[in-house]
Order: sequence, then C-alpha cells, then structure tokens
Amino acid sequence: MATEEGVGSRIEGVVARFFDAPLPDPQGLPRYVAPLPEWLENVGLRLAWPIAIVNLLGTLFGFWYYAGRPFDLAAPLVEGQLGAAPVAAYPLIPDSPVATMFIGLSFAAWKLGRDAEWMHTLAFFGCIKLGLWTPFVQLVVNGPGGIAAWLYWFLILSHMAMAVEAFIIHRYARFSVPAVAVAVFWYGFNDVVDYFVPVLGGPHHTWLRGEPLIAAGQFDHTVLAHDLAAGWAVVLTILATFFALATRIEKVKRRSDGA
Repeated sequence: MATEEGVGSRIEGVVARFFDAPLPDPQGLPRYVAPLPEWLENVGLRLAWPIAIVNLLGTLFGFWYYAGRPFDLAAPLVEGQLGAAPVAAYPLIPDSPVATMFIGLSFAAWKLGRDAEWMHTLAFFGCIKLGLWTPFVQLVVNGPGGIAAWLYWFLILSHMAMAVEAFIIHRYARFSVPAVAVAVFWYGFNDVVDYFVPVLGGPHHTWLRGEPLIAAGQFDHTVLAHDLAAGWAVVLTILATFFALATRIEKVKRRSDGA
C-alpha cells in the first residue's frame, strides 16, 4: 500500500507541474462513499478541464453513434435509433451521451466557480448509472457479436471510466436534497419510459443486440435480455441515490463534528 501511495504521489506531482490549482478538501470520507485513493481524486480534479473536454467530445460521439453513424450528407441525415424515433423523444434515448454531457458541464461549472449543485448531482447519478449499466449489458446481455471488436471494448472501458469519474465529484459537490430529488426524478423517469411505460414510440432504452429484431427499428421486448437490462437500470438508480445521500450524510457529520 505504501508503495502504491508513493507511486500515486509521484504521478500527482507530475500532473501538478502542468495543472496546478487549489483543490477542495478531501474531508476524509469513508471508503464506501469515497473508494478512490486521494492522489487519484487529486489527479482527476487537476485534470478537470481536459476531462470536461473529453466528456463533451464523448457526447458528440454518442449522438453520432445513436444517429447510426452517418458518413455523408445524403438523406436521411439521422438514421439508427434516433432516426427511428420522433424528435420529441431524442432527450430520452442517448442516455450515455447525456451523462457525459452532465459530467463535462459539472467539471466546467466547478472550475468556473459556478453554483450548479443540480448539475453535479445529475453527473454523479449519470456516471454511476451508465458507467455500470453499459459494461453489464455489453458483457452479459449483448456479448461481442454483431459489433466491431474495437467498438465493443471501447464502449466497455470508456463507460467504466465514467464510473470512476463519479467518485471525484464528491470533493466539490454537496449533494443537496433538492439536487438529489432532481436526479432521482430524471433517472427514475428514464427508467420508466425506457422499459415499462412506452411513450413517444418507446421503449427508449438503447437498442439491445440481445433482443430479437422483429421489424425495422422494432425489437422483441418480452425476452430475458430486456428484463436483465431493465432490472440492472433500476438497481443502479437506487444505488446512485444511496451513494449520493450517504455522501451527504457523511459530509454533514464531519461539518457537525468540526463545529
């Protein structure tokens, strides 16, 4: 452990040469809500601007992915899952791109000194939920068939990195009760329209390769693949809620002890 901390400190020292800025207090939160080593949290915070840019670029890639990856300007310009859905449903479909948008804007807001507690909390929920949902679905529900190997592993590893990002946010976020309520509503609503109550031509969950294709843009949602994806999505919404409120409680306890 001491060797790992020493290596981590050296890595942080190298990063600090180029990205030196005041960092928020780690507050000594317990590992169950702050599992990352402090040096890794510090590196993530020092690299807030590059991470924000990478995530916002990931948002653009995600919309490109959901639009069927069009390579030319011939009609239709939007194909894929977005092309098969009404425009009004677009905010409900690309969950991962929206989550990377939240985390990118969250880091940017913190660096600019803006009070965006609801954004920080949405980013936390999104990174946990989509960061853990997508690897599960790719590994357990979909498998590697029907997709390029590079894209398959990119989806898994990039989303796992999102889950890591989630546990940096606590350093500058309060996870206020109103902000948690906003995040629970947004991701709970997404769960409902993604899996349980079709609206605007839904369900609106990411197309699953584990669901048999019935017709163009139409899948069989009665199979086990749908139930596994739905169940894990709901579990992750609950888990993100628990982590956010538990982090808030631990922060409040430390403020009270300090007083």
